[in-house]
Amino acid sequence: MEKEVKVLLIDDEPDFTKPMAFWFGSKGYYVIVASDGEKGIEMVKEKKPDVVFLDLNMPGMDGVETLTKIREFDKELPVIIISAYVDEEKMKKLEPLGISGVFYKTQDLETGLGLLEATLRRHKRLR
Repeated sequence: MEKEVKVLLIDDEPDFTKPMAFWFGSKGYYVIVASDGEKGIEMVKEKKPDVVFLDLNMPGMDGVETLTKIREFDKELPVIIISAYVDEEKMKKLEPLGISGVFYKTQDLETGLGLLEATLRRHKRLR
């Protein structure tokens, strides 16, 4: 029996997370959603997701700060950054933290699914 793959979406915009969660769910993934960085960190600890989609620009704790805190206790978790636009300064800060890719909010959900599946194939914990 195949292992159920858990995807955590950390994003403050329900208009984005609801359709994405529905789409991934319809493709057989178990999706959990956190509306901010602090809740996201708690979910990573409690739910042990296989992949995280993390919004770069959130009020309060942004994606860089959230990923920095996640990396303190989980260096291997694949994290795909979500962004509406490229913030070069923040992207440079993410490089040493190890990200699996970037999904732009202007892309369609099929592209996000492709990025998710490629990340799952690449990541050693899920082979």
